[in-house]
Amino acid sequence: MLNEKIRIRLKAYDYRILDQSTTEIVDTAKRTGARVAGPIPLPTKINKYCVLRSPHGDKKSREQFEIRTHKRLLDILEPTQQTLDALMKLDLSAGVDVEIKT
Repeated sequence: MLNEKIRIRLKAYDYRILDQSTTEIVDTAKRTGARVAGPIPLPTKINKYCVLRSPHGDKKSREQFEIRTHKRLLDILEPTQQTLDALMKLDLSAGVDVEIKT
């Protein structure tokens, strides 16, 4: 046992890819004998952008776009050396941002 807890924060624009990545991490951690708390869904951050439809048109004519950033939190309790090795070798989807804190 190196540390008491590993905290993993995942961020993605697509929630399906995010949920798939969290299940991969949970399965890997449980397979190596560690306890897992989570995944805990954190509040979704919504960025809204308002854009004029035309460069010369009416200012009242606008389009609205939004980007949603979905987040999940995982705690791996009592990790073993095999757990750390398996997590380092894990290949996740390209659209997922992973932040690991010990």
